[in-house]
Amino acid sequence: MAESETVLVTGGTGFIGSYVSRGFVEQGHDVVAYDLSTDDRILSKLGVADDVDIVRGDITDPTSVVRAIKESGATRVVHLAALLTNLARDNPRGAAEVNVMGTNNVFEAARTLDDQVERVAWASSAAVYAPPANYDSEWVDEEDLVYPDTLYGATKEYNEHQAKVYFEDHDLSHVGLRPTVAYGPYRETGGSAFLANIVEKPAVGESFSVEYGDQVIDWQYVEDVAQAFRKAAFAPEEDLSQRIYNVRGEVASIREAVETIRDIVPDADVEVSDEGELPWTQKLDMTDAQADLGYDPEYDLEAGFRAYVAALREEHGLEPLA
Repeated sequence: MAESETVLVTGGTGFIGSYVSRGFVEQGHDVVAYDLSTDDRILSKLGVADDVDIVRGDITDPTSVVRAIKESGATRVVHLAALLTNLARDNPRGAAEVNVMGTNNVFEAARTLDDQVERVAWASSAAVYAPPANYDSEWVDEEDLVYPDTLYGATKEYNEHQAKVYFEDHDLSHVGLRPTVAYGPYRETGGSAFLANIVEKPAVGESFSVEYGDQVIDWQYVEDVAQAFRKAAFAPEEDLSQRIYNVRGEVASIREAVETIRDIVPDADVEVSDEGELPWTQKLDMTDAQADLGYDPEYDLEAGFRAYVAALREEHGLEPLA
């Protein structure tokens, strides 16, 4: 294990950010959550609200970002703050300000404080890839075509370019990750809410109908996504063959996911059809992340769903399942 350091997590009170923060706390690090929201609800549910220093700040304010990093003494920054796909589509200017300029503020702060900050680990996205028809192979790796069809994906693609320039011009050590969609307890709503509902509705005894049954996606449990960012923040420089990495969980069809939840929740009332078409590709080759970062997902579909169901039932005051 690395020696104790101070890690600042932007978006640190959010869904993934809270799990990232908890992991660092459990590893013995001091953690600062830098976020526009000081709501510690998720951190509290994860049992670490008292162990994380929450600093309110706006990622679009360069002075605030520099001050927070400098005053915290953080040697590692994990940058997660962003407007996600639907919010980016509905608020294009906000997406540019938060996703692009906010990321620039983090990189610029790290450059300015280069005697303090050793690594920036940050969230790119699988959304940088083009639609599936653009690829010859079934699995997509980091060298394949990057040509996003969403504004969110475009902001992440731009960030990969600016990260490359900061690395080449200023020797800024960074690792960017391209995750897909994380699921798990205390997840906020989003464009892929139906994925969460496959687990959430049956877990508390509600019925649910879902389309896309024959389509395959990446089921990334939030604990695994958080693990990837922790590995990215501390991976030795000499182990890195590149700066941008795919990370994924278990690839399975919607129908396979429904069968898994039926095994866990015997009376699950879930209907599945093959209607509709999902708009994204998520079959990521993560060989490089496994080799360079030591990333190894701990949750397959069943383990992730079981942990998710257990947390949901406890939150709703229901008896645990066998």
